[in-house]
Formats: sequence, structure tokens, C-alpha cells
Amino acid sequence: MAGYRLKTPVSEEDVRKLKVGDIVYLDGIIITGRDQVHRRALELAFKGEKDKMPMNLEGLALYHCGPIVRKVDGEWKIFGFGPTTSARMDSVETDFIREFGIRLIVGKGGMFEKTTRGMKEYKAAYLAYPGGTSAVATSAVKRVVDVHWLDLGSPEAMWVVKVENFGPTMVAIDSCGNNLFIDVLNKAKKLAEEAKAQM
Repeated sequence: MAGYRLKTPVSEEDVRKLKVGDIVYLDGIIITGRDQVHRRALELAFKGEKDKMPMNLEGLALYHCGPIVRKVDGEWKIFGFGPTTSARMDSVETDFIREFGIRLIVGKGGMFEKTTRGMKEYKAAYLAYPGGTSAVATSAVKRVVDVHWLDLGSPEAMWVVKVENFGPTMVAIDSCGNNLFIDVLNKAKKLAEEAKAQM
């Protein structure tokens, strides 16, 4: 297990270094995106209208998060920055990575076979951020740089956030196709089958 502190935008070379179990902290710009950001962005991509995207996402980290925000003295401030369950986006994440050049996905709970194959093909990685740590995540926020698609609602909008020492996250899916969550599930199934056979 190794430790890394990466600055966005992240290169393919950076991602190839990461292995399951490594600890990663992030600096720089990350974006938030849940179901509706994926839906709208992919609609643009599939219509050949990626030029209508509000920003270039290549090399960035996409954080599955619906932040708690409010304006203070005319500026957006984040008061909650905990991760959303990533499995919700599993069916479309490979498309998102392919179309927009995202290198890192951050969330909780893991993702499955489809996304694992996509990360191997397009050289991306999944960083697991434990649930219940919103205060820690919020402390890494330096400022809100921008917000796009606020018409989707505050939790579903694309927030552009500058972070420093954001983590710790653990590499749970690497660009070689290793998936910590699937490995644990498979081991648990095997143990359950062995225990059942002994009864």
C-alpha cells in the first residue's frame, strides 16, 4: 500500500500508478455530480453537443456528492460535503468517463463490474471516501469556484470546488481492473458457501 497526494488535473500516468488499497489525498479543482449531472451531460454528448458543456472536465475528479450550501455575504459556502452512494451512477459512469476524460471518481459504497471494465479501458480509478465524514471533507474545501446547472436543484447541480488535502480516500478500483468491493463480496460468498456446506 502506497500513499499519494495528487493535484488535479490528474494525468493518465498518475492514475496508472494507483493500486487497490493505496491512500490518496487530492488538491486542486474537483466537481460534484450525481444522477442529474450525469443525465444532462450525457444527453449533450450523445447529441453531439459537448461544446455546450459548461467546462472542460478532462483530468478532473468527479465527486459523488450533494453538498449542503448557502450564500454568505454573496458567496457560496459549503457546510456539508459528505459522499453519496456511488452505485446509483454505476450504469452510466463508464459513458461519463469515456465522453469527458474524467480520471478519478470519488464516492462511497463502491461500483461494480461495468464501471470496473470502463476504468480499465479508459484508465480511471475509483476512490472510496467513507460515509459519516462530512465534517472532514468540508474542512478540505478552500472555496466554491463556480456552480453550473443550479436549475437541477442545489444537491444535483455541478459544483466546482477547490480543495486542499481532500481525503483520506482509498483506491477501491484501479486502472488494471482490480475492485476491492467485488473481491470482498466474492470472499464473503465463498465463506458463506463453505459454512453452509459444513452445516
